[in-house]
Amino acid sequence: MTDKTAPAHEINWDETRPQLIKMGLELGPLVVFFIANARADIFVATAWFMGAMVLSLALSWIILRKIAVMPLVTGVVVLVFGGLTLWLQDDTFIKMKPTITNSLFAAVLLGGLVFGQSLLKYVFGDVYKLRPEGWSKLTLNWGLFFVALAIINEVLWRNFSTDIWVAFKVWGIMPLTVVFSMTQLGLLNKYAPEPAPSVGTQG
Repeated sequence: MTDKTAPAHEINWDETRPQLIKMGLELGPLVVFFIANARADIFVATAWFMGAMVLSLALSWIILRKIAVMPLVTGVVVLVFGGLTLWLQDDTFIKMKPTITNSLFAAVLLGGLVFGQSLLKYVFGDVYKLRPEGWSKLTLNWGLFFVALAIINEVLWRNFSTDIWVAFKVWGIMPLTVVFSMTQLGLLNKYAPEPAPSVGTQG
């Protein structure tokens, strides 16, 4: 008798398609931000970025019938800090936005671990199935990753030109996030739930 066991994380396109849509909706406003900054300036780009973020959240609700927590929090921070940028004509606020959002995500994830809660499970629990130890390690890794992104943003906007900061924000952060996600695949496989014993007759 041949016992075929599916890979722990075989691609399920019914689950992957919404993830690809979400990635596109998250990347779209950043591309708009980059183009508007290249054609005009940071203030025009900020206004377009705010509008594109609202449209992205609306499309997420229309297409996926839900808005994930992280894009929602990011959208709120964009509107608040973008509004301050336009009102005060000071681009410091929009440049600090990634630091604020990444620090907030890091604080929530790492703070949850302090109280024994792997909060990342509530974000990715519908995509990955892990043992509790796996969720704790994955949450710690992502929390530290968000800390690193916050530090990188602070270094960039304080020491480099606005164009360099915008370019890295659009074309650097997403690839870094994808590469980091790929480095976690080994953890996902290592802490996948043990397969349930098959029920059958032995002859």
